[in-house]
Amino acid sequence: RLGIALVPGYKVGESSSAAAARPAGEARLSREDWVRSTDASDLIRGEVMSLRTTVLGQMTEIRELHAVDRRRQIVISKLRRADHRRSTEIIELRIALQGQVTALQGHVIALQAQVIALQG
Repeated sequence: RLGIALVPGYKVGESSSAAAARPAGEARLSREDWVRSTDASDLIRGEVMSLRTTVLGQMTEIRELHAVDRRRQIVISKLRRADHRRSTEIIELRIALQGQVTALQGHVIALQAQVIALQG
């Protein structure tokens, strides 16, 4: 004897005559319990599948956001390097202009000295 109940209405280790001797209402309740249990199990499986789908969708979205973030970081890095190059160039141009202004001031002073000498 295996003692396995494969049909609703039978209990483990119970013979068919014992199941037949049990009131029909008890078998119906057992069947209703089995149906409720199956329905609950199906509902839980559905919830688990729904959660898996949601998690997979969120993981995909996270990967996409990481890729977008990496691209933006690359753009920002390139812009910062370009800005640094421009800042360096501006500083160098300002220094060159200051040198030219100083040289021009020297020429103005020399010209003023020549004017004074000619007037004098």
